[in-house]
Amino acid sequence: MMEEMQIYKVYPAIPEGLSFLNYLARNLWWCWNHEAIELFQRIHPMQWEAIGKNPVAFLSNISQRRFEELSKDESFLGHLERVKAKFERMFSHVSQIKEIDLEPKETIAYFSMEFGLHESLPFFAGGLGILAGDHLKAASSLGIPLTGMGLLFREGYFRQFLDHTGWQQETYPINDVFDLPVQKLKDTSGFEIKIAIPGPDGVIAVCVWQLKIGKIRLLLLDTNLSENSKKSRDITSRLYASHDETRVAQEILLGIGGIKVLKAIDVFPTVCHMNEGHCSFAGLERISIIMDRYHLDFQTAIQICKRSGIFTTHTPVAAGHDEFPKELILPYLQPYAEKFAVSVEELLSWGEPHGSEDTGKFSMFVFGVHFSGYINGVSHLHGLVARKMWQSLWPNRYVEEIPIFHITNGVHICSYLSRNKNALLERYLASDWSSKLVDPNLIPRIDNIEDADLWHVHELDRSNLIRKCRQLLLKQYKRRNAPRNVMDEVASVLEHRCLTICFARRFATYKRAGLLFKDTRRLTRLITDEARPIQLIFAGKAHPNDTQGKEIIKEIVDFAKGADVRHRVIFIENYDINIARYMVQGCDVWLNTPRRPNEACGTSGMKASANGGLNLSILDGWWCEGFREDRGWRIANGDVYEDHEYQDEVESQALFNLLENEVVPKYYDRRRGNPPLTWIKMMKEAMKMALINFSSDRMVREYSEKFYIPASRNFKRLTDDSSQKAKELARRQSRLTSLWGGIRLLKPTLITADDFTVGDTFRITIKVFLGELTSQEVEVQVYHGKIKFSDEPEGSRTEAMWLQETISEGIHIYACTITCSDSGRFGYTARVIPKGDDVLKNTPGLITWAHGEA
Repeated sequence: MMEEMQIYKVYPAIPEGLSFLNYLARNLWWCWNHEAIELFQRIHPMQWEAIGKNPVAFLSNISQRRFEELSKDESFLGHLERVKAKFERMFSHVSQIKEIDLEPKETIAYFSMEFGLHESLPFFAGGLGILAGDHLKAASSLGIPLTGMGLLFREGYFRQFLDHTGWQQETYPINDVFDLPVQKLKDTSGFEIKIAIPGPDGVIAVCVWQLKIGKIRLLLLDTNLSENSKKSRDITSRLYASHDETRVAQEILLGIGGIKVLKAIDVFPTVCHMNEGHCSFAGLERISIIMDRYHLDFQTAIQICKRSGIFTTHTPVAAGHDEFPKELILPYLQPYAEKFAVSVEELLSWGEPHGSEDTGKFSMFVFGVHFSGYINGVSHLHGLVARKMWQSLWPNRYVEEIPIFHITNGVHICSYLSRNKNALLERYLASDWSSKLVDPNLIPRIDNIEDADLWHVHELDRSNLIRKCRQLLLKQYKRRNAPRNVMDEVASVLEHRCLTICFARRFATYKRAGLLFKDTRRLTRLITDEARPIQLIFAGKAHPNDTQGKEIIKEIVDFAKGADVRHRVIFIENYDINIARYMVQGCDVWLNTPRRPNEACGTSGMKASANGGLNLSILDGWWCEGFREDRGWRIANGDVYEDHEYQDEVESQALFNLLENEVVPKYYDRRRGNPPLTWIKMMKEAMKMALINFSSDRMVREYSEKFYIPASRNFKRLTDDSSQKAKELARRQSRLTSLWGGIRLLKPTLITADDFTVGDTFRITIKVFLGELTSQEVEVQVYHGKIKFSDEPEGSRTEAMWLQETISEGIHIYACTITCSDSGRFGYTARVIPKGDDVLKNTPGLITWAHGEA
């Protein structure tokens, strides 16, 4: 048997004058800068497209002769110098979020199982990855001291192709790491960084790759090392492995391994931001290193960890959150139980809702929440949904008080804005408009763009989309050995001036890609209308195990084969960032039909809006915040139905009514030979909305203001002075937990009449038994507000009560005055919670409500 081959690669000898090209290729900054993209493209346009716009692989395939030619091309060298100057200026820009005051060896550690940065880096499956990638890009532009943490997958997510029947098939090509802009992470002595993590069958060796995104670095962990067993090497084979044992190993690698890597390079995660439960094990290792660094016990370290930890949930359906059998988790927790001096059963209980029955399952969401004082959903509606879904984690609290907030997602505008529209904004706004999105006077100047200019640019983008679709379809049909007459037809599908509607996303059943096909006769009439036709472009992947999603794809493909519609309805295989870019830039209408409230946020519609595309969407996710009649359309009224078949029927009809009565007439309203002026006005409103309210710049600023800044301040406050404040918090929580059962409240008493008029005031008093706790340790509150017909509170609020009288030790009278500010049916009660910060106040189990006779 032959010995294992050692691999090396030979790269071209790039002339000294062009050496910046190699440096640029290894920093993803180029992928959101049009001038940098054009620099690579002009080297060899056809090769650039053919190789998937991957500059590292691209440069290694350029001939030495071509490099010599370019080194003498004054025009190219001038272009290169402009890009280089812009790139270097980026590093000189100071942070726009100065309140995040971290030391040079400190960072905000940003964990995600997937990162979608560019189509040449297939380390993502969908929206979570794209969002994480956009977060890093915005953090770079804003100068935030953040480090990304993920895994380097050899196969990544699958590539999709359809067989001759229209049924989805999957393939998993291997990523050649030599063709990726990653480099092995090394220490100051030049040695490769390696760590070891616990595995189900012993220790696993891990190497680390570094990927640069502007001023940010993303560290990617990899177990594909010769010293590991095949089983261990396969941990970083495929994103979201199907076997629970491998999935748990991936999440251990990401969370525990990620923190260990930061320790190995002497960078401390002062703030930790975990995206979804995949990352939750980071909390364990972070507590461990806090204990070591500051010489603290477990109870003190967790006070610091929680108040500087952030957890973002992206999933509005409970079944979408990871749960694993406890026996798979147990071996990984045992070493930490020993170090923390707690039982392994206690650590296992952190993966269960408070007071719930033992299901044998360990929830990664519940586990992650234990390490996080800041928890959020990703849209206003998703915040509401998440509070209802996880109310059981904070027993005896009304849903509006559940400490899950929301920060609505945003998109990295420059990554998805077309080159043509970018030039238009540079002309009408400012050459550096993208760095001034917070300027209140800048973006409204989109109204000054000449209608004819915007429409002309949009028509160019639509033509680019159609041209790209034809190229991709030709490849699809060529692979299937289609006959010449079919290839000739494919080469002319779609029309350049036809109303173009795009639908592209994961083909999960709740996305309802088939909603348009509930009435194929009505749909066919719209498509075949001679005067005002529509055309449809579909793309997206179904999960390999999702048969229903695959059936929806097949339904679309079968419909598109019809002789009267096949030139205006297409399905594009293997949806990725590149295809998405063409679609959001060139569509007239972006269609979105999820079953409310199953869309956590959705960001593809934001990208379309930034390019002037108009959203036609169910009121779900971000569109609940973005919709206005002058910039898009809502399908139905945002109702939630128990009967899904009835819901589909109602909303399908609403969709067709909008298309027939509003969308199509507005698009084809071309009076006196003008472009559609009302439509163009809506395009401008959509663009302003996206740039102002739904950019990743706004999103990361909001994370900074609400989470990163207070979290970093908490960390410093709690670790200063030998962590005395953290130790006091630990003592206080321990005392509260042990003595809380002694608290009792009688029913509150209303001093005056039961009926009032607006403006009246009244006093409430209550007798409180605090047991061994003191009045300085608790807060007594009146909880009051309007009451629904079901006797549930609606929009209630709390008022702090004051200590009116101490009857005897541990027995007190509290009072509060309430002003009647509105009319209606109201209710009130009282409760006791801990006095302290939000983390302490929201501790599960530390709340007691009034009961018993007054």
